[in-house]
Amino acid sequence: MAHLGIACCRALSIPARFVVGYLETLTPMDMHAWFEAYVGNRWYTFDPTQNNLDGGRVAIAYGRDAADVAIYTQFGSPVTLNSMQVNVHRTDAPGY
Repeated sequence: MAHLGIACCRALSIPARFVVGYLETLTPMDMHAWFEAYVGNRWYTFDPTQNNLDGGRVAIAYGRDAADVAIYTQFGSPVTLNSMQVNVHRTDAPGY
């Protein structure tokens, strides 16, 4: 869905970028992708798969598309992920 949003923006000459990271509200928490469009001298976040844009996003990488921001690319023999744990804690610190 993020690719489609980027394609639509680019068709209208709006700069757009693919973002991959963590979304606090996903259960279980896992990698997630969304896109951002540059309009009016700032980047706006768009997430076609989520109804709520309240934040809780931790961006890991930015790129033109998913190939630019792949967290893992496998070549050769298969690899097994034995475990993974991600913790995100929301803060109310000034400036965030």
